[in-house]
Amino acid sequence: MIFTTNGLDLNRLQRRAALALGAALALMAAGCNQPASPGAQPAASAAAPAKIVIGLDDNFPPMGFRDEKNELVGFDIDLAREAARHLGAQVEFKPIDWSAKEAELNGHRVDALWNGLTITEERKQNIAFTSPYLDNRQIIVVTTESPINAKADLAGKTVGVQDGSTAVDAVERDAATARSLKELKKFSDNVTALMDLKTGRLDAVVVDEVVGRYYLTKKPGEYRVLDDNFGTEEYGVGVRKDDAALLASLQGALDKMKQDGSAAAVSNKWFGKDIIVK
Repeated sequence: MIFTTNGLDLNRLQRRAALALGAALALMAAGCNQPASPGAQPAASAAAPAKIVIGLDDNFPPMGFRDEKNELVGFDIDLAREAARHLGAQVEFKPIDWSAKEAELNGHRVDALWNGLTITEERKQNIAFTSPYLDNRQIIVVTTESPINAKADLAGKTVGVQDGSTAVDAVERDAATARSLKELKKFSDNVTALMDLKTGRLDAVVVDEVVGRYYLTKKPGEYRVLDDNFGTEEYGVGVRKDDAALLASLQGALDKMKQDGSAAAVSNKWFGKDIIVK
């Protein structure tokens, strides 16, 4: 027997109800699969990490180095701490072999590289960078009494650079000068290279300007900087290319620090003026 209601059988009503429910579910699913609006960000990219492990060269003053108490200090140390404070995150600084920095980063032994890291097209193949926060030049440092006064005077001379630094690339890009050198000698850190310069084992050192000029202030009258240089560069913070969430968090923190003056305060502490790239 078939029961009816208002002239329609119950089986037909059930079929219509099922079709209506199916259509509603399909519309909900379609809504979930719609692309986000242009300004929307996924929740993961907005979430700050609980802890950030930063890889650095601990003999790279004034960016990151050990003080007389063997504690890590420096411009980039303070800047990173301020960024972590903005994010409400913990920060750990981990000294690494700077010449193996990309392996340390991509091997997940550190989360970020923040220590005077120059942005280059070659490094962009393996590292994602924030926007620049500092400009830098590769300067030529000689002793005060040195007869070297220009880049051309480096012909036949032994020049020191830090291994794995962009000073190596900067010199090698200047093919004529590079060919003219007696030797381009690589050191584990800039401080050792500058010490060898002072003792006469080197004729010149090519070094990041922020590092070289800071070191020169600690040794007044011993060194001078040539007018010639090997080009201008930009510093950025590097993270793994697949770590978009951390990159977005650090970029957001840096942007806020530039706006609220906290980045300028760190710069004034270490350099006596605001040299932050706006």
